[in-house]
Amino acid sequence: MAVPVEEAIAALSTFSLEDEQPEVQGPAVMVSAERAATDSPIEYSDVAAYRLSLSEDTKALNQLNTLIQEGKEMASILYTYRSCVKALPQLPESMKHSQSDLYLETYQVLDLEMSRLREIQRWQSSASAKLAADMQRFSRPERRINGPTVTHLWSMLKLLDVLVQLDHLKNAKASIPNDFSWYKRTFTQVSAQWQDTDTMREELDDLQIFLSTRWAILLNLHVEMFRVNNVEDILQVLIVFIVESLELDFALLFPERYILLRVLPVLVVLATPSEKDTEALYKRVKLNRLINIFKNDPVIPAFPDLHLSPAAILKELSVYFQKFSSQTRLLTLPAPHELPPREALEYPLLFVLHYLIVNHIGALRAEHDDFAIRFASSMNQLLLLKSNDGAYTEWCREVKGNMYDMVVEGFQLLSRWTARIWEQCAWKFSRPCRDAGETQEASGSYSDYEKVVRYNYTAEERKALVELVGYIKSVGSMLQRCDTLVADALWETIHAEVQDFVQNTLATMLRTTFRKKKDLSRILSDMRTLSADWMANTRPEHEMPSSQHGGDESRANFFYPRPVAPTAAQVHCLQFLIYEVVSGGNLRRPGGFFGNNGSEIPVNDLKQLETFFYKLSFFLHILDYSASIGILTDLGFMWFREFYLESSRVIQFPIECSLPWMLVDYILEAQNLGLLESVLLPFDIYNDSAQQALVVLRQRFLYDEIEAEVDHGFDIFVSRLSESIFTYYKSWSASELLDPSFLFALDNGEKFSIQPVRFTALFKMTKVKILGRTINLRSLIAQRMNKIFRENLEFLFDRFESQELCAVVELDKLIDILKHSHELLSQDLSIDTFSLMLNEMQENISLVSFSSRLAAQIWSEMQSDFLPNFILCNTTQRFVRSSKVPPTQKPSVPSAKPSFYCGTQDLNAAHQSFARLHSGFFGIPHLFSIVKLLGSRSLPWLIRALLDHISNKITILEPMISGLQEALPKSIGLLSFDGGVTGCMRLIREQLNWGTKSELKSEVLQGIKEIGSVIYTMGLLDIVLREVDTKRFMQTAPWLGLVPGAEGQIVNAQDGESPLVNLLKSATSAVVSSPGCLNPAAFYTMSKQAEAADLLYKANMNGGSVLEYTLAFTSASLDKYCSKWSAPPKTGFIDITTSKDFYRIYGGLQIGYLKDITVPQSTQHEVLGDSIAWGGCTIIYLLGQQLHFELFDFSYQVLNVSEVETVSASHSHRNPQTLQEWEGLLEGMKKARRLNNHVFSMLKARCPLEDKTACAIKQSGAPLPRVRFENTVSAFETLPQKGTVG
Repeated sequence: MAVPVEEAIAALSTFSLEDEQPEVQGPAVMVSAERAATDSPIEYSDVAAYRLSLSEDTKALNQLNTLIQEGKEMASILYTYRSCVKALPQLPESMKHSQSDLYLETYQVLDLEMSRLREIQRWQSSASAKLAADMQRFSRPERRINGPTVTHLWSMLKLLDVLVQLDHLKNAKASIPNDFSWYKRTFTQVSAQWQDTDTMREELDDLQIFLSTRWAILLNLHVEMFRVNNVEDILQVLIVFIVESLELDFALLFPERYILLRVLPVLVVLATPSEKDTEALYKRVKLNRLINIFKNDPVIPAFPDLHLSPAAILKELSVYFQKFSSQTRLLTLPAPHELPPREALEYPLLFVLHYLIVNHIGALRAEHDDFAIRFASSMNQLLLLKSNDGAYTEWCREVKGNMYDMVVEGFQLLSRWTARIWEQCAWKFSRPCRDAGETQEASGSYSDYEKVVRYNYTAEERKALVELVGYIKSVGSMLQRCDTLVADALWETIHAEVQDFVQNTLATMLRTTFRKKKDLSRILSDMRTLSADWMANTRPEHEMPSSQHGGDESRANFFYPRPVAPTAAQVHCLQFLIYEVVSGGNLRRPGGFFGNNGSEIPVNDLKQLETFFYKLSFFLHILDYSASIGILTDLGFMWFREFYLESSRVIQFPIECSLPWMLVDYILEAQNLGLLESVLLPFDIYNDSAQQALVVLRQRFLYDEIEAEVDHGFDIFVSRLSESIFTYYKSWSASELLDPSFLFALDNGEKFSIQPVRFTALFKMTKVKILGRTINLRSLIAQRMNKIFRENLEFLFDRFESQELCAVVELDKLIDILKHSHELLSQDLSIDTFSLMLNEMQENISLVSFSSRLAAQIWSEMQSDFLPNFILCNTTQRFVRSSKVPPTQKPSVPSAKPSFYCGTQDLNAAHQSFARLHSGFFGIPHLFSIVKLLGSRSLPWLIRALLDHISNKITILEPMISGLQEALPKSIGLLSFDGGVTGCMRLIREQLNWGTKSELKSEVLQGIKEIGSVIYTMGLLDIVLREVDTKRFMQTAPWLGLVPGAEGQIVNAQDGESPLVNLLKSATSAVVSSPGCLNPAAFYTMSKQAEAADLLYKANMNGGSVLEYTLAFTSASLDKYCSKWSAPPKTGFIDITTSKDFYRIYGGLQIGYLKDITVPQSTQHEVLGDSIAWGGCTIIYLLGQQLHFELFDFSYQVLNVSEVETVSASHSHRNPQTLQEWEGLLEGMKKARRLNNHVFSMLKARCPLEDKTACAIKQSGAPLPRVRFENTVSAFETLPQKGTVG
């Protein structure tokens, strides 16, 4: 069924093509070489159509514009000139015979560069002659031609500014004379074989004079100007125009203002060749006005890293212009570098407050916020107006006029803000840092560029500069985005302004002021003729307002504004005609352009003419909307450093000296929450500088250097930003996982809280535009995060491998923090799953891999350190390190940043205080951590390794036990009661000396102790696993429909299927029955998966016991040696005197061990602990020797004798002194008997001899139902062996 076109279009209109990327970059920079609309695209050829006799002016204007364009190219060549001599090879002594070839090659290389300098020399000579001739043309007293127009005046000033900049560059570039000296030297060597070199030598001499003479271009211009007199008038006109433009802030764009400031001191020098001319100038422009301008702007930007000082220019030129040297008031102005130290301290009070942005940032911030709010309001009104297709009203004109005013204000703000950065940079270049050595981190020398940039900006100044760059780029982007929306409003407003002036204001003037002045009336009529849009004046008669039917004086023409703006030629002619009306074409008229000296025009009319005159200049910049924004937001000058590269004699400065990177570095280091979203804005400076390098300077090598720095800087930026993001989320996670009771008990708990940081804007940046490339910042951050998380896991595992097993709790806590950090970060960023990264770092990716790096390390620690060196305290259920065993040698703990721990130093200290609580022992908390870290995949492997350890120890102990059996006497009877405790101990000492096998005692005791440690550890692990299983059961039981029965058993709450299966089946039925279901097979699959999950979880409800499994495994391992360790009596009766079963060996070892621990300063108990009882009693119990042990154990017999002896002593009223000397030993025996009884009772409860059971365990860690078997040798073969799956 086809969808109607109307519906399809309506549906498409609901889609949004905008992404969620926030605006944290400036306007996009595109390489463009189009001419700006402020210049006439047809070179003012349409001016002739207006019949104003401006053909001579137009011709000269186009000629000057061509010279200006050529001069800018010459300035680019000079500014980017780098010494070729540095790259020339030096011949070794062995190749001196090739010296002539080297000279020839050098000459050919340098000749290309010198040809450019000769071209500059010829061009400046031609440009000076043409400029002088142009000035002389308009300075003739008879005034035969019209002009100069205001546009012409601007062209003269721009060309003069180009000449001044060329002269300044020639003076500043030391590499040019150096290369020329080499060039002249090679020419002397090479030209010896040439003929007719006189002309070339003359050119060389002229070029040498040109390069070596300071201000040679201005001196040549002065000569050209005064070949014929009468140029003073036009110079004075230019000075008056500059002074009024500066005082009235006539220049809308800051480059125009700098042109005026750079040219003014030169014009003042040129315009005062004699006392008469000086007096004439000061009559038109008071000297104080000039002094105030020079004082208010002591430093003027010329090039990105070059500045001009009006005072310095005046003083330097006074040497060449003797008449000007008498102007003492101008020559006494101090330049910034000429101030003595005492005055330098006071000087900032006057000017540093003006130049340093940090002193104005509060006002700038208020300006930005106020403009952003009002501009948004104006845009909303304009959008509302566009949504209403009503007729033209006064409200419509007001809204569009307000939009025009906002755009003009935005341009003025951008111009002032960008000018502040230019001026601050120029001020910093003129005032280098004097104490750079104190701020320099490393010892050694530092360059001049470091003095003026790297060490010349304080932290507050960098912050203010970052803010202002952000304001410029944000306002520029705001204006750029609404280009198409405001275009019609701007053009209509400009059209309305022009038509209101020419149709109404000029009509009123013609009827009143200029009615009897035919010449002026003719000029006003010409203004109306060339710019009035009479076609717009077509309002129907029935809509004419009643006021228009009154008298002639109140009648006003009504017109419909149209988006038809005036051309550059129309603006050019209107400004000329207004100037003609005001000045009457007299260059010598006293006063300024719009002064009222001798004028017959009323003040009100003069004010209206002046206002419209200045508006005309603004119109061209507003019409050239995009180009004006590009100029006003261009901050590329902040990167260039050509002059300092030459003075420092280096190829390029490190990135730390680059001002754009310094701003990025400050944002990353300062951790200022308000500036973090602006971290990408300094990279727009690189975009601007690359645009200048390619389009303005036209030098590919500069672009390559910028590109190299951007590549390097952006890599560093992404790395450091990722580290900051990781540190923040790690700190946030660690703060959330702190124990609330710990925070409640602290008085300064707020130091552990983390302030929120908005990284979300940066996470959404998928199209960062840098140097014409689109970079997915989100993807780069995600890649870096994946790497950092893996590095953090690697560090945690490396750190754990260099610590004891007790550190597993700290490892578990740190991994929990890292996992929670991953969860928080995953809400905003798509990164790899934590389980995948953890398995990768544990080398546990393969489906058939049941071990892991962590499991192997835990087992290695248990085998090499924990089991041999830790002793058990049965009362506290903890293992502690034996104080008598030297600690094992570990690799040094790797060091890392705080972010790899908990984020911050305070959080690190807090969590380490918790970790220290578990660092001195090993117990249930550590096993909880092991179970959690290893999971159901690697935990069975560790359990199997511990069981194998028991089996191996029993195998190792077998020959040792056999040796001790051989050392026993052939017959040891029951201890006699006659000799008392003393006699019993003497008899034991005589018969249980083990002979030559006494050295086996410690090894046997150590082996039994390790077996006991493993069995007790398995008991603790059984407690932990039961708790974990219970928790899992409580979570799954409601979904499986399981409830406790009357007798505590688990029963189904309802017959049939579980709630999980019923829920998904009912949902499937409901969805499939709907006719809109497109894929019913998927829901059927989900229903089947629910049934499989129900079976899986119910099958795992009846889990086994790890401890019971361990006891069964140990029993099966002992069955191999049952015939040796538990031999059946030959007579059928209990063998009392000649038995050498295990219980007899252990009894002898136990009493010897108990005797040793009663000796003062004995270390035996601190080496073995309570594990010896768990190991020995378990073996005895599993061999079926418990009753024999309790009857015939030597310590038990001694206790029986001591009890009888105590009773007999109490009856005979004797003091049992003999028992006092054995009190310690008897107390140890009692403790050992109590511990043995505890072990036997536990063994009877968990592994009854009459009904042995074993619990098999899958590799996945899930217990299987119990398997019953007889206690025979073949029973061991039925247990799951290592490497098999149950």
